Amino acid sequence: MTEISAPGTDAPLDEATGVFVDHRELLFGVVYNMLGSVADTEDVLQETWLSWTARGGGVPLAGVDHPRAYLVRVAVNHALRRRAAISRRRETYVGPWLPEPLVADEDAGTADGPALRGEAVSLAMLVVLESLTPLERAVFVLGEVFGYPHTEIAGIIDRSPAAVRQLAHRAREHVHARRPRYQAHPRVRREATERFVRAALGGDIAELMEVLAPDVTAWTDAGGKRRRAGLRPVHGRDKVTRLLTSGRGGPDRPVWRYRRVNGDDAAVLFDGDAPFAVLVLDLTPEGDRVRGIYVVANPDKLAHLPREAA
Repeated sequence: MTEISAPGTDAPLDEATGVFVDHRELLFGVVYNMLGSVADTEDVLQETWLSWTARGGGVPLAGVDHPRAYLVRVAVNHALRRRAAISRRRETYVGPWLPEPLVADEDAGTADGPALRGEAVSLAMLVVLESLTPLERAVFVLGEVFGYPHTEIAGIIDRSPAAVRQLAHRAREHVHARRPRYQAHPRVRREATERFVRAALGGDIAELMEVLAPDVTAWTDAGGKRRRAGLRPVHGRDKVTRLLTSGRGGPDRPVWRYRRVNGDDAAVLFDGDAPFAVLVLDLTPEGDRVRGIYVVANPDKLAHLPREAA
C-alpha cells in the first residue's frame, strides 16, 4: 500500500493508516462480494486508500465522526464504478465466466473472515449475484451479508430508504428464486467432494452417475488459456460424465488437495507445485448429489493462490 504524506502531517496520516488497516478486512469483504474479482478488489481498496489519505489536505480524520461508515461508502462507490469496466471485459471474455476463488490456507480449519463466511458468499451464490444490477448487488451484499440497515445503506449509495427497500426486495426475490435457503453440513460437503474427485480421477462412470444429479451443470472458466477447455456450460448427467472421463486438457500428473474455497470445502488441482484449477461443487438441497460443478482454471484468476509446498 502506497502512503501519501504531507509536510507536518505524518502523525495524522499514521493514525489514519491505522484506521484504514483496522477496516481493511471489512472493506475487502464488501468489495469482493460486489465484484467477484480479487484483483479488482485490491485495485478498489487502493483507490479507497488514496481517496482516504487525500481528503482534508492530508488529514483524513478531520471532520470524520464515523470512519467505518465513511470508508465503506468510499469503497462501495469505487466498486460501483469498477463494475462498468468489469462488464466491458466480460463482453469479450472467452467461455464461461466465474468469480475468482478465495482459497483458505492449508492449515486453516475454518474460514473466519467476513469475506469467507457463510452461504451468502459461496462461489455458487456469487454466480447468482452476477445476474443482479450493480445497485441491487450492493444493497444485497450490504444488507444480507453484512447486516446494514436500509437507512444506512441509503446513505452509502446516495438513495432514499424507500428506493433501497425496493432494491433489496427485488434482489432477495431474484436470489431466493435461484438459490434455495439451505446450507449442507461441512462434513457432507467434504465427503461429497472427496467422493466426486475419486470417481473423476478413477474414471468410474458408475460412481459418477450415482453422485451426479440428473440435471447437473458443469462450468469451466479457463478464459481461453487452457487447451481443450469447453467454451460453454455442459448440461445433463450423461454429458458431464463424458466430459469428466475424457481426461482432456488436464495435467499429466494431477495432484489434488482439499481446501476451503469461499468458505466451502472444495479441491485445488496442482500441476507440479502450481495451482492448475479450483473445483467447487454445488449440492442438491438433500446434500446427496452434485447439481453444479464450477471449475476455475484461468491462470490469471489463480495467480493469487500460493504454490504447493514440496
